[in-house]
Formats: sequence, C-alpha cells, structure tokens
Amino acid sequence: MRPDKVLSMIGMAARAGNIASGEFSTEKAVKSGKAYLVVLAKDASQNTKKHFSDMCAFRGTPYYEYADKTQLGNCIGKEYRASLAVTEEHLAGAIIKRLMEMEQLNNGGN
Repeated sequence: MRPDKVLSMIGMAARAGNIASGEFSTEKAVKSGKAYLVVLAKDASQNTKKHFSDMCAFRGTPYYEYADKTQLGNCIGKEYRASLAVTEEHLAGAIIKRLMEMEQLNNGGN
C-alpha cells in the first residue's frame, strides 16, 4: 500500500503539537480563530458534517472531508477521530495544497 501524503502531513502536524482533535476541540479551535484547516472523516455523521461545514463557511476556515474515522485517528496516534483542526498556518497550507492536487487528479485534471 502506498503511503498517504495527506495523512503523513497530518501526523507530522500532530507530532509538532499543531492539531486539535475531536469535535469539541476542533470546534473550539475554529471559534477561537486558531484553526487554519478543518478535516472531517468521510464517514462522520451528516449532522456533524453540516455543523462543521456551516461553522467553517461562516468563519472562512478551509474545510475538507478526507479518509475515514479510523485512518484520521491512527495518523495522529488515536483510535479514531471524526474531526480535527490544523492550528499551524504553514502546515495547513501544505496540506490544503496536497488535497487540492488530489482533487484535481480525481476530477481528471479539470
């Protein structure tokens, strides 16, 4: 299996202490303006997805759905996580860039 660059970058951010994980901590980071990126598991509940997408849209925080709860949790050394926030601007920017590249590849380069 090929290593996943996005999950590796999130893991690096976690080891550097630049991740807020779990719904309460992620929400707190967004509301306090400390979140530069919010990542939600694709298998999170629809209610959770709507809550975070609305909150991030209101505050102008980039929001992506990526991986599943287990993958998201494992990359930061936890069992599972439905949501996390990257709290360091440059790491968040690098992760967003990679997510956008992957989106373009999945959309056939359009």
